[in-house]
Amino acid sequence: MNSKYKVLKYRSNNTNELEDLISIEEPLEITIKFKNKETWIENTISITMRTPGNDEDLVRGFLYNERIIEKIEYIDKIKSVGEKVGQYNLKNKIVATINNSENVDIDKIKRNFLTNSSCGVCGKTSLDSLEIIKKDKIVKSLPKIDHEIIMKSPTTLRKNQSEFSKTGGIHASGLFSDKGDVVAIKEDVGRHNALDKLIGYVLEKELLNPSNQFLTCSGRLNFELVQKALMSNIGVLVGVGAPTSLAIDLANKFNMTLVGFVKQDSFNIYSNKERIIIKS
Repeated sequence: MNSKYKVLKYRSNNTNELEDLISIEEPLEITIKFKNKETWIENTISITMRTPGNDEDLVRGFLYNERIIEKIEYIDKIKSVGEKVGQYNLKNKIVATINNSENVDIDKIKRNFLTNSSCGVCGKTSLDSLEIIKKDKIVKSLPKIDHEIIMKSPTTLRKNQSEFSKTGGIHASGLFSDKGDVVAIKEDVGRHNALDKLIGYVLEKELLNPSNQFLTCSGRLNFELVQKALMSNIGVLVGVGAPTSLAIDLANKFNMTLVGFVKQDSFNIYSNKERIIIKS
């Protein structure tokens, strides 16, 4: 979703006023509703800045990736609520109804999330804390991805983005098969939102099969993206930018293959190189 803005463009000692397409960024207030005994409870659990569109997928992915729910089936319905507001006439509040209180991690809601929309978290305690909600490591044997498919995936991601070519100001996450085919792609101004939208979508459509799929993300790879991918047992995470130190530590701890700085003829493998097939 984008809008036209007037800009003054400087180039070669000349200025021109023109209209440019800009990606829209709006807040989304996420509330969960669940029944505790005979009482309905509503808790607002997050306000995130996002690109409007695919809001239901964003909420599904967020609740699952943050392990507020253990299964996507625990969500009965998701509904936008409230008045349409702002210059874009949007509903910026959404309520997810969970089928019962046993399927809600109350303690998780009361604690701060492992990650947040701004800066994530830092330090060894982050790695240790993740083991509380994720007990198992990823199986090292699958998937096996040819290195040429890895190098082509960012270009394929870019070509299949509907908004990037218009604005240049939006991130994307794509799920690919081990043959390089696109399973699904989602976009947002926030890297973490794009991945939440993608995971929420493929879970709802039952398209996720980590044994023969991998993820490619625009931008750098941080702790938060690795954590969200781990929740769905994704074994290979690819990014066009650099990983952070904590992202590498987390990938190593849970047997994820992390690939960064991917270009048409080069890339870096930062962990578990066995999944990438490099032909001599």
